[in-house]
Amino acid sequence: MSVILERPAKKVETTPFSGEQRLVLYGIDWQTYGKLLDAFGERPLHLTYDCGKLEIMTLSPRHERLKKWLARLIEAMCLELSIAIACFGSTTYRREDLQRGLEPDDCYYIRNEALVRDKDKLDLAHDPPPDLAVEIEVTESVAGRMDVYAALRVPELWRYDGETLRVYLLSQAGIHELSQNSLNFPFLPLAEFAQFLRRPQGVDETSQLQAFLAWIRTRVVPTLKNSNQGDGPLP
Repeated sequence: MSVILERPAKKVETTPFSGEQRLVLYGIDWQTYGKLLDAFGERPLHLTYDCGKLEIMTLSPRHERLKKWLARLIEAMCLELSIAIACFGSTTYRREDLQRGLEPDDCYYIRNEALVRDKDKLDLAHDPPPDLAVEIEVTESVAGRMDVYAALRVPELWRYDGETLRVYLLSQAGIHELSQNSLNFPFLPLAEFAQFLRRPQGVDETSQLQAFLAWIRTRVVPTLKNSNQGDGPLP
């Protein structure tokens, strides 16, 4: 859907806000504000309108709940299995030489965790891309972003639309291909894991998380112990 601004904004300013960027538009009438709401839909953006002042920031409740729940499962699993990870959330990843950049919904360093363990800032000219990026697809596909992920050499991408979890691995040809297995969590039965993403009605998240951890202990831990023959840390 296209948006036509019937009246141009009198003033546009961009300012940093708590380490993020915000776009503030002045002179926006109510009708234009409504059109922008329709155009953005459920994309992860905050639109705050105040007497002609429109502040655009990032998010929809459904998008954020799906993102946060998937993140809780990944992080709880890593805690239970003593897997070292570094969580970088929606950090902006960009490379000027490639003219590409984006913010994943979530991302993790796993295999390269030690390389970024003590870092608060990343530069892809020197630092590796995240080992795993997560994209939540609430209203539309993120397929157009996959070229950016490939250019940035992100080795694994998870896409979740609220129903289906799809795992993509970066091939030698430099494109992401659908996979039945995770590169970072090769021991994980993805089809079973995905069942925990669909939260049952009437059950609180803590109880659901406890059920997930019980599954990790009874289903995943024995498999890892057998593959490791009981030697060394898990996994």
